[in-house]
Amino acid sequence: MKVMFAAAESHPFIKTGGLADVIGALPKALRDAGVDVRVILPKYRGISEKYREKMEPVKVIEVPVGWRNQYCGIELLNYDGVPVYFIDNEYYFGRDGVYGYLDDAERFSFYNRAVLEVLPAIDFQPDVLHCHDWHAAVIPMLLDGHYRSNPFYSNIRTVFTIHNLLYQGVFPYEVLSDLLGLDGSYFLGVEYYGNVNFMKGGIVYSDHVTTVSPTYAEEIRTPHFGYGLDGLLNARADHLSGIVNGIDTKAYNPATDPKIFTKYRNNLLKKTENKISFQQELGLPVAPHIPLVGMVTRLVDSKGLDLVTRVLDEILYYDNVQFVVLGTGDEVYERWFREAAWRYPTKLSSQIKFSDELSRKIYAASDLFLMPSKFEPCGISQLLALRYGSVPVVRETGGLNDTVQSYNEETGEGNGFTFTNYNAHDMMNTLRRGISLYNKPEHWKRVTRNAFKGDYSWDISAQQYIDIYDKITAQAEPAQ
Repeated sequence: MKVMFAAAESHPFIKTGGLADVIGALPKALRDAGVDVRVILPKYRGISEKYREKMEPVKVIEVPVGWRNQYCGIELLNYDGVPVYFIDNEYYFGRDGVYGYLDDAERFSFYNRAVLEVLPAIDFQPDVLHCHDWHAAVIPMLLDGHYRSNPFYSNIRTVFTIHNLLYQGVFPYEVLSDLLGLDGSYFLGVEYYGNVNFMKGGIVYSDHVTTVSPTYAEEIRTPHFGYGLDGLLNARADHLSGIVNGIDTKAYNPATDPKIFTKYRNNLLKKTENKISFQQELGLPVAPHIPLVGMVTRLVDSKGLDLVTRVLDEILYYDNVQFVVLGTGDEVYERWFREAAWRYPTKLSSQIKFSDELSRKIYAASDLFLMPSKFEPCGISQLLALRYGSVPVVRETGGLNDTVQSYNEETGEGNGFTFTNYNAHDMMNTLRRGISLYNKPEHWKRVTRNAFKGDYSWDISAQQYIDIYDKITAQAEPAQ
């Protein structure tokens, strides 16, 4: 089985969110399972020089973008056993950041077309093209429109994965012909209120659609979470699967993590040593018996921060607890957390920045991990928290619902604490339940043991993807 992953970002090269974590880890799990999987990415300016200097030039080709032909350099870097190809074009990718430019339609039209043009140039004929989110979504449509008559491409199947349906890549109608080089017969497959919707194209033209958790696969078929595509997703329900994300359990392992204070496996005493050292580093009172609540999050509305800001003053005023928040985002939330830390200097540390090292220290030091998302397609942070024995407090949505089970004091089952309604006081009461059980050692040992023993690797999910690859490629084979 040969598979090419097409995505806009991948850890450790370039990252804006959870998509990069998936592209950085899933191919390794697939390769361990025997799949010849490779990855193709844009070569952004923001990629660290330590990776750029190891890239080897492969070939230079031209890529059609509508009526124009554009330069495309192909470079290769083998990383952790996975061949990663980089599409080099300074005009499109030699700039700061990843998204948010006025010409994103042209930049990613070029990238989508380049993926298909690169395959014969690198002599790699995949059985499956696995495309991720709107930035790679029109590859299946371009394959149908420009390449199916070419024998090299005739049996290539496509999988399209939705990581977050909120971001769809919607552009003016003219993109269809001017950038994608397709006639009006393809407009129905991407039409969205008179515009071209890249995400819709991926859903319509791919052989199979996946998303990043079973619950999210159900949610996006409803008007509330479907963002205008719920009808289409219901029509394709027989070709839609929800597969929960995993994490790289080698990279995120408290027994070997060099970035935390004290390494540990499932030892709560060693974990407490991390808390003490972290309290000292942050300037919080050293109090090993006070529960420490962590948050590692983008400071945006979808992460449930309006719930947190509504009741955090009440929690910090009345409860014997400490909080640490790490993240950047909307200015209103950044300012709120800075001011709250000023009001409660002995109880709250607000770290308004991005830091992988600090995030790992939070997972290792915190007792509870708060994630009250308004919606969460899968979520990575709760899996990392569980891996490090920090007990999640989450809302029952998307992948949070699939990966965190509420602790049952009668049976001793469950690895976290959950609430259903998007309500600040429901969140507060659930968090307080966790704080209460922290002070009951027999229950706390059980819930943390459940957290530690879970399998958060990609192994099971990788096999589910392989099953889909096998199914769609079998359908492509000619009848005997």
